[in-house]
Amino acid sequence: MACILNIETSTTVCSVTLAKDSEIICDKYSLEGPSHAVLLGSFVEDALQVMKEAGYKLDAVAVSSGPGSYTGLRIGVSMAKGLCFGYNLPLIGITTLEILAAKAVKQIAEDNSLYCAMLDARRMEVYAAIYDKDLGVVKNVNPDIVTEDTYSSFLQTNKVFFFGNGADKCKEVIHSSNAFFVENLYPLASDMVPLSELAFIKGKFEDSAYFEPFYLKDFQPTVAKNKVLGSL
Repeated sequence: MACILNIETSTTVCSVTLAKDSEIICDKYSLEGPSHAVLLGSFVEDALQVMKEAGYKLDAVAVSSGPGSYTGLRIGVSMAKGLCFGYNLPLIGITTLEILAAKAVKQIAEDNSLYCAMLDARRMEVYAAIYDKDLGVVKNVNPDIVTEDTYSSFLQTNKVFFFGNGADKCKEVIHSSNAFFVENLYPLASDMVPLSELAFIKGKFEDSAYFEPFYLKDFQPTVAKNKVLGSL
């Protein structure tokens, strides 16, 4: 198999996991809010030190590719690219929604059920994708405005589990008896391990020079208030 460093920074959670042949040998994470710029470097350093002490050699770096927050993804992808260039390693990108779905399926694997991973995009908007229990894509990632009818075609025929930080707002409008909401489910680097190993085996690598993550929204830089007033 391979020794892969996994980096997940798409939400307020920051996490790094080093895995060798499906076995996690270093797992670092923080649930205490968006402190990626402070923590990520030390997490990676700790993981590489564990790898060095174990006598392993890094084979690839995997990073969550979004959708997700602009700042978190930018920090994570920049770190992953730097490692790939520095160590001459292949880069693996895994969508945040697939990471979430893999975690949900691991917790709740049911035949004929669907798994809707959601990330909050403000107001009643979410980025969502729907998977079956084998992580086959039933509905590709898409920006959705959530109403009582948004997922009705799936709810008519299947039990659907909704999860991720965008699922809470759906409770208010989705009342189907087939809708189930899973709380406190967030993506972690440890959830990436089977996904990154499969991508490594299949040779599904990104172009490190041109790879860009999928942000929730286009970044809109703000103009300082004093500059606006000065132009009046």
